[in-house]
Amino acid sequence: MPPGITTLAADAPTLSAANTGFMLICSALVMIMTPGLAFFYGGMVRVKSTLNMLMMSFISLGIVTILWVLYGFSLAFGTDIGSFIGWSSDFAGLSGIGITQLWDGYTIPVYVFAVFQLMFAIITPALISGALADRVKFTSWALFVTLWVTVVYFPVAHWVWGAGGWLFELGVIDFAGGTAVHINAGAAALGVILVIGKRVGFKRDPMRPHSLPLVMLGAGLLWFGWFGFNAGSWLGNDDGVGAVMFVNTQVATAAAMLAWLGYEKLRHGSFTTLGAASGAVAGLVAITPSGGAISPLGAIAVGAIAGVLCAMAVGLKYKFGYDDSLDVVGVHLVGGVAGSLLIGFFATGGVQSDAKGLFYGGGLDQLGKQAVGVFAVLAYSLVVSAVLAFLLDKTIGMRVDEDDEISGIDQVEHAETAYDFSGAGGGAAPRTTGSAPDSTAAAQTKKVDA
Repeated sequence: MPPGITTLAADAPTLSAANTGFMLICSALVMIMTPGLAFFYGGMVRVKSTLNMLMMSFISLGIVTILWVLYGFSLAFGTDIGSFIGWSSDFAGLSGIGITQLWDGYTIPVYVFAVFQLMFAIITPALISGALADRVKFTSWALFVTLWVTVVYFPVAHWVWGAGGWLFELGVIDFAGGTAVHINAGAAALGVILVIGKRVGFKRDPMRPHSLPLVMLGAGLLWFGWFGFNAGSWLGNDDGVGAVMFVNTQVATAAAMLAWLGYEKLRHGSFTTLGAASGAVAGLVAITPSGGAISPLGAIAVGAIAGVLCAMAVGLKYKFGYDDSLDVVGVHLVGGVAGSLLIGFFATGGVQSDAKGLFYGGGLDQLGKQAVGVFAVLAYSLVVSAVLAFLLDKTIGMRVDEDDEISGIDQVEHAETAYDFSGAGGGAAPRTTGSAPDSTAAAQTKKVDA
């Protein structure tokens, strides 16, 4: 995603109605991804946790929007301070921005750029929530989101996309969020779950999705919205780069879905709907950083590699004993790392920049830069997220009581249930216990991988 670039007055751009309209549509597409994520995650958990999972995504729409207006946009995209963070008093509260003032070097208003970036800031902490299903207090989650976007997401967004950010200045390519969004969220998820521990019954009770149709609906909404997420990140469509990114998004997602299903069939004997949905998301994650630097043939390779790697990675939690409830680490962290590093192999030098990967005569230079970006964001997010979770756990507590977790977090935290089983069909359903069916792409392979 291009940061602001100072332009000489003689070359100053003028507002483009076409690009402005295009970016507003893309912003709306990215917004719908958060409800899509809520459905995707909500279908993957047990019945007793459905509403809590939906709310963990939806609350991000409220919290992050307000923080972004107050200070988040200024921290991420204000004037650079030491290559680590930004700040601009005009951006704080969005109070000093003219309605026709253009984002530096581009043909869209600052307000449009700010709202587009807001949607990225909203979905990133929502991604983390899938790793914490069934066991986190809603108040603690809301406070974690507030702290996390402030000390992790806003600074990392500046590193990667802000003018003067150290990773941008280094030459790290991240078209739409492989580091700032997916590695950031995946590493944070790992840091938090290492602090708060496993669900009651992990590796003992069946934990299958309660509604695969909801999972597929959520995956479809994510795929649809991702075109705005990716193609919009060029901030216009005057030179065709956004169109290449749109094509590569479709191609890589298709390749990853097929690769995941192929791996699943060979390893476990079945093509599952959960595998198709998870594979599609893995492809979307991997193409997000790389799609503006590679060709459609490269997108096939990136998608296929990510599909297989992520399918393999979701079973690691059973081997290493960390309870990543809905495979945020396996899909978003692994997929983000794969997509970011593969730029160092498949970058053609003919799309968003002239940087070339190893397979196109560029040597190892770009791969080295990508590795620095990947591991810097991974380490920072992992450590700081774990510290935040530890502090919250030792003060207000991160987890619900064990009895409340077993009986169902929806009733405890929200005083509601997702489904009314006492209607026309007859008597009420029996009380859900800790051994009720529940979630994850890995759950269907647990017997093999455990």
